[in-house]
Formats: sequence, C-alpha cells, structure tokens
Amino acid sequence: MLAQILNAAPLYLLVAARCFALLMTLPLFSTRSVSRVAKVAFAGYMAFLLLPSAMTSGYESLVGVYSVFTLEYILLLAGEVLIGVITGFYITILFSAFSSAGQFFSFQMGLSAAEAYDALSQVENPLMGQFLNLIAMMLFLQVQAFHQLFLSGMLRSFESLNAVSLVAAETRGMLLEFLLGGLTKLFFDAMMIALPLTGTFFLVAVGMGILSKAAPQMNLLSEGIPLTMMLGFLLLMLSLPVMCNFFMQLFDAAFYDFERLLVKVGGI
Repeated sequence: MLAQILNAAPLYLLVAARCFALLMTLPLFSTRSVSRVAKVAFAGYMAFLLLPSAMTSGYESLVGVYSVFTLEYILLLAGEVLIGVITGFYITILFSAFSSAGQFFSFQMGLSAAEAYDALSQVENPLMGQFLNLIAMMLFLQVQAFHQLFLSGMLRSFESLNAVSLVAAETRGMLLEFLLGGLTKLFFDAMMIALPLTGTFFLVAVGMGILSKAAPQMNLLSEGIPLTMMLGFLLLMLSLPVMCNFFMQLFDAAFYDFERLLVKVGGI
C-alpha cells in the first residue's frame, strides 16, 4: 500500500485533496466532534481506494504534462479542492431543506425563541429544526447514502470530472445551473415538508381568531399557545412516517441528479 502511494505520490495528493475537501464540507463529518486526524486518515484511505480509477481516467497525463510542484500543479490541486467543496455543499443543501422546514414548524408552534447550537448544522437552530435535521441524518445513515456517495458518487466524479474540466465554459455553466437549481429546490422542498403543518396551523389561527371575536370572555390568547404546541406535536407524530418517506425520495432524487450531471460533464 505504501509503495503504491509513493510511486504515484503527485496523483495521490490530487485525489486526497478532493476527498479531504468533501469530508470537511459534508454533514456529520464536518462537525468539530469528529477528530481532524480521523478526517485526514479517512481521506487518505478513500484516496487509496480511488487511485486506480484516477489512473485510468487521464489524471496521469495531467500530472505528466504539468509536472509536479509547479504553479500548474498547485492550480490543479486547488481545482480538486473546489470539486470536493461543491460536492459536499450540494449534500449540505439537502439537510438545509429539513432544517428550514423545522424553522417553519417552530415559528408556527411558538418555539421559534427556543434556539440552541446545532452540532450537525453548526449554526443556531430552533429545536424543531434540530429534530428534523437529526431525523434526516439517521435516515441518511439507514439507507447507506454515505456508502453510495463515497463508492459510487466519488468514483463517477473521478471518471468524468477533473480540475481542468472546470475551466471549460460548458462545464462551468452546468455546475452553476446545478447549484442554483439546488438552492431553488431547497426552499421548495422545505415548503413541501412544512406545508401540511403550516396549513393546519393557519386554519387553527383563523378559528381561534373567530372564536375570540365571538366570545371574548374565553381568553383564547392565554390558552392558544399550549393548544397549538400540543396540536403541533400530534400532527408531527402522525405525519412523521410520510415525512420519512419523503426524505428518502429526496435523497434518491438528489443522487440521481448528481449522477446525471457527472454523465453530462463526462460526455463533453
């Protein structure tokens, strides 16, 4: 193993740079609770497994043309880091949809002020956002999406996408359109997840407003927040199985779109 790495050290460094950039931006692996030494070791092991695929995809010719430890090689290294960051950023967009839906829930349930540091998203997040983010992470692990990303997504990316292809105008246009479409889909998916509960809370708020006007002595303002919270937890319990199925459909669609992008880029 060590001999193979030393014989292809410049190429191995390019592959390891993309893998390490992916781990530094990927949910769960990018948290501070994961040791930096473990990330480096895992990235090195991934690079060793992906090294034969990189050798058969034209990477050796790139290193041979631009030689080693020159300005061109440093630019290649920076390009590999950028590809890893783009891949990890796209996976982060998926989890941001669940976190955004949880923020909609928290605002409607009266829990928007209950914010705490979320270790997964590494930002201040309401409690419902953290809950949905945790559910999404558990489903992501259950369907072995990390295995699919590492073994299939990264392998296909080395076969079709390299740092030099980022310079091409067509590739840049595809990547930009892909990322902007992912951001647009983020808000659409968040609204689709939050729409059943948000619509129900809207009807509840309208009903409570009508009752407070019809019978002011009922004092619904003091009892409305506890009732809304109880109704919110009940609706969340009933809709969670359907929501989990929707989560997994989003994961499958996201990986399919990413693989289709790599096929298009490889066909240029």
